[in-house]
Amino acid sequence: MTTKMKFIAAASLLLAGSAYAQTAGTWMVRAGMAKIAPAVSSGCLSAPDFGNNGAGGAIGCTRSDVSADTQLAGGITYMYTDHLAVDVPVALPFKHKIIGAGAMAGAGDLGEVQALPMTIFLQYRFLEASAKFRPYVGLGATYAYFFNEQGSGRLTATTNPGGPPTKLKVDSKFILTPQIGATFALSDKWFIDVSYSKSKLSTTTHMSTGQSMNVDLDPASYSISVGYKF
Repeated sequence: MTTKMKFIAAASLLLAGSAYAQTAGTWMVRAGMAKIAPAVSSGCLSAPDFGNNGAGGAIGCTRSDVSADTQLAGGITYMYTDHLAVDVPVALPFKHKIIGAGAMAGAGDLGEVQALPMTIFLQYRFLEASAKFRPYVGLGATYAYFFNEQGSGRLTATTNPGGPPTKLKVDSKFILTPQIGATFALSDKWFIDVSYSKSKLSTTTHMSTGQSMNVDLDPASYSISVGYKF
């Protein structure tokens, strides 16, 4: 083998080993879908409650549940080192229905709220930077922002019959968000990213009637996206 051929062969091996590299200084963008599914544990509605809270205890009080939602999502990742990355996910606002539970089970939708979780993750990516498959773990600081809360006609009929519509306000919160995920290279530039995160989130819903309800939402987030590496 000539010197020139040896050089070409060595260069080819080098490129093959670094084709999928997520090395320091690499930028990655992605787009896909994300689902947020709350695991709700609701407290009782403050007085006046509409259930048999006095005689029946907590079982008979008015509670609530919250639906899941799926939206377009994506994110931006910067590789600070070959293993440490900073990731900022983005998504359209999630719309969650507030549903009657406890003494109001079967009452249907009591309202709706939009949620926009704003998170920045610090991630650790396992295996070598050139690995085609790279699992990772992360820990994020999240501001769970709730807005555009709307009470339903059924809620008004129950809480303020004959009066003005009952309005809702859900407290926004700062929380920590642990995360696991992985990327799989499709080519030297394109990849698939999947992730799962779970947050401990407790908040309070306030009504214009003066009542309130404490709720543990503890949402899980699932995402899958296609990305491009620079």
